[in-house]
Amino acid sequence: MPMEASVIEQMIKEAFPDAKVIIEDLRGDGDHYSAMVVSEAFKGKSRVAQHQMVYGALQGKMGGELHALALQTATPETAPDWAKG
Repeated sequence: MPMEASVIEQMIKEAFPDAKVIIEDLRGDGDHYSAMVVSEAFKGKSRVAQHQMVYGALQGKMGGELHALALQTATPETAPDWAKG
């Protein structure tokens, strides 16, 4: 069963309360999403570590209920303008 974008966002925000989360359903099938996550928690972490933190927040749903997630992460200082605010 596919995951709702709102559930993905909620899980990420539970792990990163300060996060700005932008999720897009890439195919309209609830199975393929892109996500931009901006959080102070990523400060000083490598991109790989940031992604691992987000995947951890998804509690093992990747590869199961959530088939594909094109993930971008940033701190508020490094986020692109469209992801700020």
